[in-house]
Amino acid sequence: MTNEAIIPPGGRKFTGGSQGTFENKVVEPSVGKKMRYETDGKLWVPDNPIIPFIEGDGIGVDVTPAMIKVVDAAVEKAYKGKRKIAWMEIYAGEKAKKIYQKDIYGNDTWLPAETVGLIREHIVAIKGPLTTPVGGGIRSLNVSLRQELDLYICLRPVRYFYGVPSPLKNPELTDMVIFRENSEDIYTGIEWKAGSAEADKLMKFLCCEMEVAESKFLCKQGTAHDFSKKCWFGMKFCSFFCSLFCKKGAVHNFLCRALIKKNYVHTFSKECGLGVKFCTKEGTQRLVRAAIQYAIDHDRQSVTLVHKGNIMKFTEGAFKNWGYQLACEEFGASPFEGGAWMKIQNPKNGKDIIIKDVIADAFLQQILLSPEKYDVIACMNLNGDYISDALAAQVGGIGIAPGANIGDKCALFEATHGTAPKYAGQNKANPGSIILSAEMMLRHMDWNEAADLMIKGITNAIKNKTITYDFARFTQDAQERKCSEFADDIIENM
Repeated sequence: MTNEAIIPPGGRKFTGGSQGTFENKVVEPSVGKKMRYETDGKLWVPDNPIIPFIEGDGIGVDVTPAMIKVVDAAVEKAYKGKRKIAWMEIYAGEKAKKIYQKDIYGNDTWLPAETVGLIREHIVAIKGPLTTPVGGGIRSLNVSLRQELDLYICLRPVRYFYGVPSPLKNPELTDMVIFRENSEDIYTGIEWKAGSAEADKLMKFLCCEMEVAESKFLCKQGTAHDFSKKCWFGMKFCSFFCSLFCKKGAVHNFLCRALIKKNYVHTFSKECGLGVKFCTKEGTQRLVRAAIQYAIDHDRQSVTLVHKGNIMKFTEGAFKNWGYQLACEEFGASPFEGGAWMKIQNPKNGKDIIIKDVIADAFLQQILLSPEKYDVIACMNLNGDYISDALAAQVGGIGIAPGANIGDKCALFEATHGTAPKYAGQNKANPGSIILSAEMMLRHMDWNEAADLMIKGITNAIKNKTITYDFARFTQDAQERKCSEFADDIIENM
């Protein structure tokens, strides 16, 4: 892996990239221009922008071409040939592994430096689903892309399309936009395997230097320590000694701590994996800032900070506190009805926007019982993962759930579902997720007329019950469509 700038002979210069020495494998379009940010921070989009796309693994071979077909048709109909996207295929996942050489360590190249560089260079990109072998040697490609490009916002709008089968009686009441923090929390991959020397070292540091209760790793009431043969006291004595000093789950004897330092006592490291959860003020506030600004720009009624601050007070609790602080300092929030919640005035229309918070487990209950009470949601990474998919299920599943990963310098739109290799190449999968993600992409580019046509097309196609198998099996009198046929139906209904 390398993070150095690599300049191939006659090639482009990129900083970063996940794997490998640099290779030029991507063929750039002969026509088209790059988007750029103006000095005022606004995105400038030419009439023929170059947009990189990753086809994706598994059903990516089906859904991504369907998306491109729908987008091209919408752009053509909206702008009568005055605007046209120049698509440029870039590679990640299985396709990259086949095209690029192995890295300097002999590992397959799943996320080439060229791919990361081209996304950064062209500002806006879209991708299909990417594989990540469970327990394999590579980390999540999705997480890697987010971290490489500092795409700190995972934006997931959740809305209902009439006719989509749903387990709820009133799925139309669910209309939320989730701002999930993408760069922090336990998703950073800072963790150590149970039984590793690193895990053992960290536990010793926590117990001996930070004075974390040893019972977290060593002893619970009535449970003996896992002592090594080096311990001169013997197992029976040490078990008895610990039982005397274990008070309410915490070990208070200095002798055991000293023995740990001297490596005379083994901890439970072979049975305990460790991970680090962190939350920064900067990371929290840039997310909450974006969520509140979205509520202002789109005339939304509230922003809810979802957290587990009642338990994790210095991470999840800090997320809540820093969120409220940001609302006060930058948006002039004031107390709402004398309670803990706040309110700000929308400068565009004078309406109040409520800034509130709710504990995550209560929120997961409330989105089933009273989804209409929630609007824009801001949350940390892990909670956001749960919430996004739970809400998607309420309106028909992730097969029709769009998503985007957005940072200050670029944006990557994506299919939110998995690769479903069982159905790859069968022209059967629902392309709704990546098509709606492309609709988000067009709005990001301010091509709203084309985006409106895409929404009109998919709404009418579903209403007419011309749908893919995943919806058709739950819909009476449905006309089952193949993936490509559903794309054609969307175009016909624009």
